[in-house]
Amino acid sequence: MITITPATEHDLPIIRAIAYQTWPSTFGEILSAEQIEYMLGMMYSMDALKTQVNEKNHVFLLAQESDSQTYLGFTSYEFDYKGQSKSKIHKIYLLPASQGKGVGKLLINKVAELASAHGNDTLSLNVNKYNKAVQFYERMGFVVVNSEQIDIGNGFLMDDYVMEKPMKI
Repeated sequence: MITITPATEHDLPIIRAIAYQTWPSTFGEILSAEQIEYMLGMMYSMDALKTQVNEKNHVFLLAQESDSQTYLGFTSYEFDYKGQSKSKIHKIYLLPASQGKGVGKLLINKVAELASAHGNDTLSLNVNKYNKAVQFYERMGFVVVNSEQIDIGNGFLMDDYVMEKPMKI
């Protein structure tokens, strides 16, 4: 059985470790090793994670196997994104061995449940245009509503689709 629990600041090293284990396989064929290293440092240093939680109102959820206490992945989200009735999924990453087992679906459904209870009517996320997860999000009911290139510094760009999923409230 898989449980989804809110992460605390104490859990940030677990989130960081999952990101470092996941990113090379997720982005290895899409981004250069230099960009992966740069982005991991930018988004997953302990200071960056603390800022996301304490200043940017990102909430992290951890997925774990109940019986073994093995962590499988995480997501982070933010209610009322940019003052709209949207919940933004900022991150969702699963360990490679956990992919294809329904863990991502559980995490997205949990965010949808929480967002709906909060009064938000849309889930939104960005995904690299070349990430195979695009098809997963489409199966989950997300549609591409925009594309954007985001300058993240150091000469690197994120080339993303913006995807949204309307929810019934």
